[in-house]
Amino acid sequence: MTETSWHEELRAKGYRVTPQRQLVLEAVKELEHATPEEICAKVRQTARGVNISTVYRTLELLEELAMVTHTHLGHGAPTYHLAADADHVHLVCRGCGEVGEVGPEMVEGLVKGLDDQLGFAADVHHLTVFGLCRDCR
Repeated sequence: MTETSWHEELRAKGYRVTPQRQLVLEAVKELEHATPEEICAKVRQTARGVNISTVYRTLELLEELAMVTHTHLGHGAPTYHLAADADHVHLVCRGCGEVGEVGPEMVEGLVKGLDDQLGFAADVHHLTVFGLCRDCR
């Protein structure tokens, strides 16, 4: 998603493109998987006056508008990424903390089994698998 399409999408949904919204979207895009605190630190590199509550409110609005999404990669704060880039499953190493991604096709068997056997429709955009990476095994 480009800066121009962010502007168009916000305006189409009746919202202005404020500097804070622009900076938060840029930080989310650049950091890929970031907590609100990490996003705030990135935003403050450009706009020192932005506080954490502004970042939280902006992320909440952007999530309501389906422009960003969050996931939980462990205990603590959620991590955010652009909704357009959310078509993946997170892999978190409990050894080194590295976060990787795989396409949803990697868990098709699980998703199909849950649906066939339980009638459960899994949301793989929020799926995080914890384990040990190749190096930590």
